[in-house]
Amino acid sequence: MNLVTLKVSVDAHVATVTLNRPDVRNAFNETVIEELTGAFRALATNDDVRAIVLAAEGVAFCAGADLNWMQKMAGYSDAENRADAMTLAVMLSTIYRCPKPVIARVQGDAYAGGVGLAAVADMVVAVDTAHFCLSEAKLGLMPATIGPYVIRALGESASRRYFLTAERFTAATAHRHGLVHEVVSAEALDSTVQALAKALVDNSPNAVKECKRLVQDFASREIDDGAIADTADRIAKIRASDEGREGVRSFLEKRAPAWREAS
Repeated sequence: MNLVTLKVSVDAHVATVTLNRPDVRNAFNETVIEELTGAFRALATNDDVRAIVLAAEGVAFCAGADLNWMQKMAGYSDAENRADAMTLAVMLSTIYRCPKPVIARVQGDAYAGGVGLAAVADMVVAVDTAHFCLSEAKLGLMPATIGPYVIRALGESASRRYFLTAERFTAATAHRHGLVHEVVSAEALDSTVQALAKALVDNSPNAVKECKRLVQDFASREIDDGAIADTADRIAKIRASDEGREGVRSFLEKRAPAWREAS
């Protein structure tokens, strides 16, 4: 990809996708959305990649929608608004459904769509000085496309408060409600992200993919007979998989599994 708003690199099975618009606090526009969608689709099928870090340059992680983009949208027809909104919805879904685990490295403030970017990640590490804000109601809008992901990450009760008040909240508050998994100093940010990435790379790539899908599929699913049968089917299949057999053999033989030796 010929990228203009992102930087993408791969090292030791870990891809880093970096928002690279620090002059506008890494705000979204149509180009950012297109490039993020394309980058995650490409990384999803890259067998060398086992984990993805979503990062950003500058003082802010992501300020939400770009002002120039918002000004352009003000003149859109209903059909144009729906089409434009769908591109953002598809981008968020692409990251959320990416088979590779995603770690959000939040080095600064995340507003509006920036909170959505954190919410679609599997793990979020934030600096203790970062603030979060679902600011849409201040502008007469609502966090609709990011809403399903934020509600799952932040929880229903906290989402009611912060969607409605549009007030800022700290990384510590985000951590208390479950949106953020680790709150660290700026000095510890990279080492914490790297430790999580190493843990992911050390595990079976197929098992990590299937564990991620299991959580997403069952997070709000009723535990009925169909769900019980589904889980039995999944464990039977992964036991019989190449990595499942290799993992058990390596454990019994007290050696590293083949995927770890290859990393």
